[in-house]
Amino acid sequence: MRGARSVAVAALAALWAAAAGAQELRIGLSAEPSSMDPHFHNLTPNNSLLKHIYDRLIEQDENQRLKPALALSWKAVDDATWEFKLRPGVKFTDGSDFTANDVIYTFCRVPKVENSPSSFVINVRAVIGVSAPDPHTLILKTAQPHPLLPTELSNVAILSAKANGAGQVVFDRKECQNAGSFPKTEAFNSGQAAIGTGPYKLVRFTKGDRIIFERNDAYWGGKQPWERVVFRPITSAGPRVAALLSGDVDLIENVPIQDLPRIKSNPAFKVVQGLSNRIVYLHFDYIDDQPPGVEGTNGKNPFRDKRVREAISKAIDREAIVSRIMGGVAMAAGEMLPPTMFGANKDATAPKVDIEGAKKLLAEAGYANGFSLVLGTPNDRYVNDAMIAQAVAQMLTRVGLKVSVDAMTSSQFFARRNKRDFGLWLAGWGADSGDMSSPLKALLATPNRDKGMGTTNPGGYSNPKVDALLEQALATVDDEKRAALFAQASKAAMEDYGAVPLHFEMTTWAFKKDLTYTPRTDQNTLAMAVKPAP
Repeated sequence: MRGARSVAVAALAALWAAAAGAQELRIGLSAEPSSMDPHFHNLTPNNSLLKHIYDRLIEQDENQRLKPALALSWKAVDDATWEFKLRPGVKFTDGSDFTANDVIYTFCRVPKVENSPSSFVINVRAVIGVSAPDPHTLILKTAQPHPLLPTELSNVAILSAKANGAGQVVFDRKECQNAGSFPKTEAFNSGQAAIGTGPYKLVRFTKGDRIIFERNDAYWGGKQPWERVVFRPITSAGPRVAALLSGDVDLIENVPIQDLPRIKSNPAFKVVQGLSNRIVYLHFDYIDDQPPGVEGTNGKNPFRDKRVREAISKAIDREAIVSRIMGGVAMAAGEMLPPTMFGANKDATAPKVDIEGAKKLLAEAGYANGFSLVLGTPNDRYVNDAMIAQAVAQMLTRVGLKVSVDAMTSSQFFARRNKRDFGLWLAGWGADSGDMSSPLKALLATPNRDKGMGTTNPGGYSNPKVDALLEQALATVDDEKRAALFAQASKAAMEDYGAVPLHFEMTTWAFKKDLTYTPRTDQNTLAMAVKPAP
């Protein structure tokens, strides 16, 4: 009898252990976030992770459609005024109440972040005035009609004014009053300033190792199924797959192309995938007379010549990259946003490879014998990024250019790119707005700090026609007309080869069979979207 009781007790203990284990979710990331500061670096690994700690006024669903979050509703009162009704009863993880003052404080802090490699200022630039008639009503003023404001605000994480030592903040575009000293990025990384209203709380951020979250049981949106979530950056593809197969993690993102058949055929796991809004592209240094890494041009910048940029585009076999390097898990691109999304040209198709046409253009531009250049690229940020760069280099060699590849970790790459260490580089961009305004404003608009344009255009591409169409679109309230203007601006930039699109990534996730996950166009990997399978 005692033996039977012992077996029963052991079985019950095992059951409890299994239940406890089910409360922890372990996720293997393909890229490491650079910071826990939600306003420091507009980068998908950062934004995805920080959605666990911080809410926004408005959120985006898996297809990037807007939905209420800290704002229950919003409406345009007139052409230059927006009213947001805020959600009552929301608390920050330090126990303080969420009010309009926290939003005002956040708008004041975003432009003050030091050394930001890709600023969020672009999302609040249109706001010229903020007032709060009561703690749960927010009135925003813009200088002109700005229909994208709700979309832009879906990218701005809200901080606590009280937790950061601010009083009743008075908004001013130049210098807000009663905002106190804004927290430094280091304070977020240590956890000291990591206070939000989101579903999880930061426990630990250890670079190169793991990020640990604990469930926020007071979360306004309901209790999450996972008591503890452990994110492990496993940037090398092989070890990331091995971690899933061995049970060290429960879910991984960006499954390596070569491992997809093996995982799909294993009944212990599931795989989901979907087209993302992420474009992988080439960009140029237009600023320097002698771009870094470029030789054999007699001191000239060859990228200022449209014929050279067009030749580089014609030399690239995008379909070969998609089929051979991406294993078909990508779509060749003709512009910077998939044709199904708002403001894209529905008929945009990827340019066909044209070796002889490329050679002819180079000869016309004075480079019949080609020239030498270095192609900068990250080797751990985008799917097969270093392999894609090597393929591009080989393709450019076929038209007479002598190309070497400088591949490095993403943290090194972004820092060097922003200092213009490369004449030509490969990078990626995810449209956080879900429409064409995102790549146009960030990558192709003439850099203008005051307007918040060209924030990720360190090469200084500038096209007055693109700028004019973009500015007109941003002030156009009618959706159909705005979409048409975005499409015209994009077409002008593509006809000028201001940047060279390569392909759109298809994003893949693999996970244990007892879980579910819905693919997202923004490529975010969210613990909130991982559910126990029914």
